[in-house]
Amino acid sequence: MVTFAIGTDDFVVAGALPAISRDLAVSEGTTGQLVTVFSLAYAFSAPVMAVLTSRVPPRRLLGLGLTLFAALNFATALATSFEILLVLRIVTAVVAGTLSPAAFAIAGQRAEPGYAGRAIGVVAAGLTVSLAVGVPIGTWLSTRWGWHATFVAVGVFTVGALVTVAATLPRFEPVSEAGIGDRLRALRSPAILACAVTTTIGACAGLMPYIYVAPISEALTARPELLTVFIATIGVAGALGAAVGGHIADGWGPDRGMIATFGTALVVVLVWVGLHATVAPVPPVVIMGSLAVWGVAAWSNNAPMNARTLALAGPVGTEAMALNTSGLYVGMACGSAIGGLVLDRFGVTGTLLAAIGIGVCGVAAMVISVRRWPTGRPARGKAGKKARV
Repeated sequence: MVTFAIGTDDFVVAGALPAISRDLAVSEGTTGQLVTVFSLAYAFSAPVMAVLTSRVPPRRLLGLGLTLFAALNFATALATSFEILLVLRIVTAVVAGTLSPAAFAIAGQRAEPGYAGRAIGVVAAGLTVSLAVGVPIGTWLSTRWGWHATFVAVGVFTVGALVTVAATLPRFEPVSEAGIGDRLRALRSPAILACAVTTTIGACAGLMPYIYVAPISEALTARPELLTVFIATIGVAGALGAAVGGHIADGWGPDRGMIATFGTALVVVLVWVGLHATVAPVPPVVIMGSLAVWGVAAWSNNAPMNARTLALAGPVGTEAMALNTSGLYVGMACGSAIGGLVLDRFGVTGTLLAAIGIGVCGVAAMVISVRRWPTGRPARGKAGKKARV
């Protein structure tokens, strides 16, 4: 539920982008920069907050953080200008940057040996279920009652997450006893930094099509009224991808799993370029099918990527996860910024080609990183044991 609330908040701007653009009288490219500032604020704050909150009991950290997160989303619903909205998104990102890495690290560290990928996949499923349920609801609300209603819904989802944490998460102390110096040194580890770099490049290319799914899907199908359906398709596929990704990470190993899933998603984007250049508008069912394949591949990348980071991090997993998710959000910010600039100047084809070019660089970076710092296939715990999340 924690990652469901955060995921809805992270990605809901993609569905509400046209409504925000119209209401606040700014271009869709400019509106997309809300994702840029959110991502940068998250990226810069996550490692710092991970160190500062490292001694706070996880149950208390999640409880206080979710309370503030809900309040900020309700406040966002009252924003009357783009500037106010921008500031609120920055503050909300700092809170999200505290909560999300902690949730992933708790799952991975409390899992049985050999099952960390699946445990992380369970947490990642919250993000993808948010795409299947939360973001479509937010998109529908924005088309029916305006984008303000979207952020009210996110606030309600967050209250639900808070109740769930209070009812189900046991009290326990932080796993690591490492001191502040050890935690800070972990952030300078070449292997961990390499994970963050590959995550950054991959997220820039991988999430660019999702951030601008509204104009991309309209250009491919000429059916803008189907945006909610397209986003729901990605969400359902992404939820499946999160589950598959956990099995891929534990079965194939994080290294091969990370490269294979990202490469598959990149191929689908190349197909979109060909369709847009030759036969668009395309029947919506064709685009729904391709979005489903892309969603499975893109969101199955999450578990191998994070399992690799945890495997290399040792006892400072939370800090490493925070740095890696910082890379994710820097990449999202770059994808949003580059995608928006290219979209306003060169249209949808330019945005898709930019994603492909950056994605090829991402694959190269992943291969280099895996060869230099391999993790191998994880050893299993006792037969029949399941991950304790």
